[in-house]
Amino acid sequence: MTRPATPPLRAYVQLHFLVLIWGFTAILGLLVSVSSVALVFYRTALAAVGLAVVVLVRKQSFDVPRRDLVRMLLVGLLLATHWILFFASARVATASVCLAGMSTTSLWTSVVEPLINRQRVRPLEVGLGLVAVVGLYIVFRFEFDHALGLLLAIASAFLAALFTVANSHLVKRYDAFVITFYEMIGASVCSLLFVLVFHGLGWSGEVPLWPRAQDWLWILVLAWVCTVYAYSMGTQLMKQFSAFMLNLTINLEPVYGIALAFLIFGEKERMTFGFYLGTLVILLAVVAYPTLANTRLGRRGSRQS
Repeated sequence: MTRPATPPLRAYVQLHFLVLIWGFTAILGLLVSVSSVALVFYRTALAAVGLAVVVLVRKQSFDVPRRDLVRMLLVGLLLATHWILFFASARVATASVCLAGMSTTSLWTSVVEPLINRQRVRPLEVGLGLVAVVGLYIVFRFEFDHALGLLLAIASAFLAALFTVANSHLVKRYDAFVITFYEMIGASVCSLLFVLVFHGLGWSGEVPLWPRAQDWLWILVLAWVCTVYAYSMGTQLMKQFSAFMLNLTINLEPVYGIALAFLIFGEKERMTFGFYLGTLVILLAVVAYPTLANTRLGRRGSRQS
């Protein structure tokens, strides 16, 4: 019996390039002066406009059955909440701590994906997800002063897992740009409601609602590079990778993001030895998964042939 096809090397390279872009988002969130909820609103609203242009240029149809349209809008709600918690974590703690907390996404996915798809929980995925948590524990132990930021990032990671699993079903039937367009509509509406609540009730404190002139450049990068391009291409890659493999690779966000944060912010982002040890453990889990998964498939194929 032949072994199931594996994604080509080009797909892995594209995936890692997207993770590098996503690793830059926490840094961009720190460069913009507005609140986290306002930032997500500007990002998603501008992304929706950019995606509408892309769909029109490609002469694609916006038509989607009402049932799936509602699903896409609800997935956008998940995405908006995920981003709000993500940027809030970076601001409460640091970009590095935020990205380290996001490493739990693979563990959440190893549990969420089988439950939603009504499949057996895969011991390999749970085991590697737990390895990522060990890395997170090491980080938490040495960076306890940033506990709130880490907890916000973990909650954001859980929502990211739900988002990825939900998207993996939609991408089988619709174009990635159309899916992401409707998700950005849902995300912008959701984040606008958060803006009205947080700024209307004064919960945002003295953090401004309106961007400064220099903020618009970073917001446009977030909207059109980190969202229109990266999320649409990421959705397209879901046709070649499982949701777990995607999220396990996204665990490299801390590695890429921490390096970028240190280059940009310098000593402000310097962390303890334990922090870097923990991220190394996470990296080992990411590197180990393709090898162990292919070995398991090879053994299964040899038994069935």
